[in-house]
Amino acid sequence: MPSPIEFNSIDHITLIVADLDKTRDFYCDRLGMQEVPRPDFDFPGLWLTPSSQAPDQAGFMRALIHITLADEASGLAGWGDRQVGRLSRGHHFAFEVVDAIAACNHLQQLGVTICAPPRQRPDGAAQFCVQDPDGHVIEIFSPPVNR
Repeated sequence: MPSPIEFNSIDHITLIVADLDKTRDFYCDRLGMQEVPRPDFDFPGLWLTPSSQAPDQAGFMRALIHITLADEASGLAGWGDRQVGRLSRGHHFAFEVVDAIAACNHLQQLGVTICAPPRQRPDGAAQFCVQDPDGHVIEIFSPPVNR
């Protein structure tokens, strides 16, 4: 039976963090994202989006990262140690970029630790992983050349 729900895209992910300034530095100054306006919630946080992304027809940004400061209501920062043997198989989220190898080299020059080195997936895509200041695992990949 077909579902009556029609999805357009993933709108956002939410990350709980310990330090808004360190998080802003990592995502904006190192990964190159931009901070965008956030509603005036009664709790501290940030909204971020890829800097190359343009607003949709209604003026909304797609693929947002909602950053929320850790507290009693939101819980602890990070995902914690889950005893994962390979970080790329555990909890993570991914960003598609034009050239993953160039992105990896750039991040290494900025002193970002690569927690899973670049490799080619069976479908030909290139991927690697980094961790933000709270231990959230981020996969960065570029699609196969012939896609």
